[in-house]
Amino acid sequence: MSIEALRHFLAWCTVINYVILIVWFLAIVFARIPISRLHRRFFDLPVDKFNSINYLGISFYKIGILLFNLVPYLALRIIS
Repeated sequence: MSIEALRHFLAWCTVINYVILIVWFLAIVFARIPISRLHRRFFDLPVDKFNSINYLGISFYKIGILLFNLVPYLALRIIS
């Protein structure tokens, strides 16, 4: 695999992951109550704990995107 192909791969991975992150964020912002109600059917989970778990999940996902997609992409842009 060439550096150019790897750079394109990482760029598309970053774009796709950010779209997933934005959809997750918008779902929690605009449909928090129905999503929370759905999860309470399966788990005994208070609303504040549900909010905390989602906030932490979003932050870990964002950090993962930065570390595993965006930083390697930028490093390949710098060296090429």
